Amino acid sequence: MTPPGVLGVRHDEQREAFVDIVDGQQLLSDAREIKTQDEISLLTQSAGMVDAAYYELYKAMKPGMRENDAVALVAKTLYEMGSEYVEGVNAISGERCSPHPHVFSDRVMRPGDPVFYDILHSYMGYRTCYYRTFAVGRATSSQRTAYRKAREWMDRAIELLKPGMSSDKIAAALPKAGDIGFASEMDAFGLNFCHGLGLGLHERPLISRLTSLREPIELKAGMVFAVETYCPASDGISAARIEEEVILTPSGAKVISLYPAEELPIANPY
Repeated sequence: MTPPGVLGVRHDEQREAFVDIVDGQQLLSDAREIKTQDEISLLTQSAGMVDAAYYELYKAMKPGMRENDAVALVAKTLYEMGSEYVEGVNAISGERCSPHPHVFSDRVMRPGDPVFYDILHSYMGYRTCYYRTFAVGRATSSQRTAYRKAREWMDRAIELLKPGMSSDKIAAALPKAGDIGFASEMDAFGLNFCHGLGLGLHERPLISRLTSLREPIELKAGMVFAVETYCPASDGISAARIEEEVILTPSGAKVISLYPAEELPIANPY
């Protein structure tokens, strides 16, 4: 039924009379910071599908494989497992690693190449952001050193991720821009940081040297982070890029990205 007195009234006047319109974006962003158990289950399943994609990549990578071949293999694996949307696969190899773009090419992988990937897909709406670095056939000492540094920075950050911790303390433990060859924290933003993950690829909360040192927040159980680290190698072209997806439980951080990354994986070693 039409409310009394509405006939002949303009639409905008009706809206003002019967609907209170407010900006709900901030409220929803706040609500999405803490995940429910169902959301955590879906995020875990989504990450598990990427575990499988990395296993297939590890078996397939060899000299002669192209970056776009690797992307096709990942997409095939994920869609066969039930992914609803493979948003993107960053596949970066050889001299493209430092500094690195975020798009794949038809570059052919060669013996000794560093290769890293970021696999972004969605399962029932819940996303992944999950880097891994490999070497093809063999690795140099500079590649191993860069990987070790990236892993140490990551482990240090994950150890601090727990309910009640202030985000400025995690940010302070991350490498400075100068440590990876950048002039400012703005230039280095997005390389060594922690970002929220859920229905969005990047959502609250955010931990970064660019923002968290001056605007810290308190961490809470149920938050989910993608923890990213990047370290260029001394050879000028290689680099390590690692990422773990982490759930904050009442007792501390639980890693749900399970493809092994403690040491630099060597695909088809010889």
